[in-house]
Amino acid sequence: MGVAGTAPAYSIEITTSTIIATAGVFSPASILTCGLIMFGITFAFINLNKAIASAGTSYAWVSLVFGKTLGFFAGWALLVLCCVFMVSAMIPVANATLLIFKPELMNNVHFVTIIAALWLTVISAVIVRGIKLTSYVQVFMTIIEGIILLAIIVMSFIVFPRAPEHAFSWSWFSPFNFSPRLFANGALVAIFFYYGWDVTMNLSEETKDPNRTPGRAAFWAMIFLMAFFVIFIVITLLGLSDAEIRHYNTNVIFAIAEKLFGATWGYIAIIAVLLSTVGTVETQMLQFTRTLFAKARDAAIHPRYSKLHPKWRTPYIAIFFIWIAGLMLLIASSFLPTINVILRDSITAIGFQICFYLGLTGLACAWYYRTMIASGTWSSLTHVIWPALSGLFLFFIALYSIPTFDLTTNIVGIGGIAIGVVPLLLNRKDIWRAQA
Repeated sequence: MGVAGTAPAYSIEITTSTIIATAGVFSPASILTCGLIMFGITFAFINLNKAIASAGTSYAWVSLVFGKTLGFFAGWALLVLCCVFMVSAMIPVANATLLIFKPELMNNVHFVTIIAALWLTVISAVIVRGIKLTSYVQVFMTIIEGIILLAIIVMSFIVFPRAPEHAFSWSWFSPFNFSPRLFANGALVAIFFYYGWDVTMNLSEETKDPNRTPGRAAFWAMIFLMAFFVIFIVITLLGLSDAEIRHYNTNVIFAIAEKLFGATWGYIAIIAVLLSTVGTVETQMLQFTRTLFAKARDAAIHPRYSKLHPKWRTPYIAIFFIWIAGLMLLIASSFLPTINVILRDSITAIGFQICFYLGLTGLACAWYYRTMIASGTWSSLTHVIWPALSGLFLFFIALYSIPTFDLTTNIVGIGGIAIGVVPLLLNRKDIWRAQA
């Protein structure tokens, strides 16, 4: 679930051209450095989950440490970005489907919207049937995706180094080649690569050994993902020219596979992207519904969302809500002029919201375990220092990025969090009325 939540093939397909356009040949350094920063947040989740295993994760932990209001907004940011993610993820699913069966319709926004809505409905139907079916489907998709990507990686290192489009240099991995501005610009994109592994913690209440198993899963998922993303960025730089990267844009894996094996394998690579994207939408819906369930269980929002299906034991009303919300956002996105505009605006808005709720979690962990600062070096590093520095860095990136956003991105990214004031106040008003 941790690997699938981050969606390796999807992340590479959607974000590679963006980060290379921003950081150039130093993109591997950006990915590697941001991975190490994200590890501080991973340790925050692992340590807080050991203390309190909760389906609400950031919402529950920030509420405990910093109070219910800030906790509410930590959870709200996750809910909003999951909704926005319905657009940025379902569109590539629809694109991949059309590329295989009807490529001439790929840039038709309305056809893409219809296919995306059908996929969203199928995924929602799987999730509502229970965590066992969901996990079996996820394992199946991830294994197939992994086999295809492994074949591409092995062949890439055999073929591309013979005549590389960009001459390999170890300087690609050095963070000291960045100017502060260049690093900050690339960091928001790089952080998007790593988003999603924390779904393992959202499933802690449905997992054996809930205080330990989700943490181990998150740790090893992050190790794998750091290695995979760095390797694939290197492959892209070796195998594709700058013009090819710009031309293929959100079809980078297709371009690499086609260059290595021919057109047929290009389409097989698209299957990997399709499965990866369906997998990450599935995990996003799990994160959304479990967070909504936890908030409703605590009466932070209307208790209807905490109701479990009598047979499948899933929060079916929460699942129905995210399905409807996803459909509405897909329909709204169909009025934007191009697919690329939709993807660009949604990815940057999501990056801001990721920084907000993960940053709060990092700081919550550091404060919760603050007394450990005087203990052993490793414990103080993983429980306090690393999570705190990672949390502060994420807030810095979020604030730094605001002036670079256009109006649409600011409305979605910042406004999406700010509008949480409405349900917060409405719910408090209902509680006061009930108490009276």
